[in-house]
Amino acid sequence: MTFGQLLEALLLGLLEGLTEFIPVSSTGHLLLAGYFLGFQSTGKTFEVLIQLGAILAVVVIYFTRLWRVLLALPSDPAARNFVIGLVVAFLPAAVVGATFHGFIKSVLFERPALICTTLIVGGVVLFFVDRMKLQPKYTDAMRFPLLLALKIGLFQTLALIPGMSRSGSTIVGALLMGCDRRAAAEFSFFLAMPTMLGAFVFDLYKNRSLLTLDDGLLIVLGFIAAFCAALVVVRALLDFVSRNGFAYFALWRILIGGLGLVGLYFVR
Repeated sequence: MTFGQLLEALLLGLLEGLTEFIPVSSTGHLLLAGYFLGFQSTGKTFEVLIQLGAILAVVVIYFTRLWRVLLALPSDPAARNFVIGLVVAFLPAAVVGATFHGFIKSVLFERPALICTTLIVGGVVLFFVDRMKLQPKYTDAMRFPLLLALKIGLFQTLALIPGMSRSGSTIVGALLMGCDRRAAAEFSFFLAMPTMLGAFVFDLYKNRSLLTLDDGLLIVLGFIAAFCAALVVVRALLDFVSRNGFAYFALWRILIGGLGLVGLYFVR
C-alpha cells in the first residue's frame, strides 16, 4: 500500500461524507473521482462499505430521538408506525438490489458515461420538482403513513442506477407525494440507515473472500473520513434546504455530469 492510496482513500471518504445526504449521488461522485484518480477497489467494495461511516453520523446526531422511539415501541402506536414505515420503504430497494447485485456492480458501476448522464438527468428533474408549486401535506418525517413510506421506497429503487442518488430519488419522491422539504430530507436520512446497513452487510458477505488487509485499512480510513464529514453536513443540511430548497444541488449535479462527460472525451 502506498501513501498515494491512503491519500486517495481519505479524499474519497471525505467526498462520501459530504455527498451522502445531499441529493447529488455520493456513489456517482465516488465512482467518477475513483475513475479519474485511477483508484481501484476490490469488487468496488470500498465505495459501498465506507457509506456506513456516513450513516453512523445520522445515528449519532439523532441518537436521542431514535432511542426514545426504541423505548416507546411496546406502547406507542406512532413509534411502531415509524419503524414499520422505514422497513416498508427499505424493502423495494433491498429486493431489487439483491436480485441485480451482480449486474449493478459489474456493469453499471463500470460505466462512467452512464453516471455522468444520470447525474445530469437527475439534476434536471430535481430542479423542476423543486420549482413546482406543491402544497405540503406531511411535515413530520416520523409520522408518515405506511402507503406514503412505500411510495418513497419505490422511488429509492431508482438509486440502484449509479448517479441517480439515493437521497435525490427519495427526496423527489417525497416532494411529489406531498411532503415539505425538511420532512423529505429528514425521512431520507432515516431511510438511509436500514438501506446502507443492508448494502454494507450484503456487499461485505459477497466479497468477503476477495478482501485483503490492505483493502481493510483503506476502508477503515475512508469510513472514518466519511463519518466526520457527514457529521458536518447533516447538522447543516436541514436548515439550508428549508430556506433555499434543492436547486443548488440540482445545478451542481448538472455541472459535475457535464464536466465528467468532457473529461471522458479527453481521456479517451
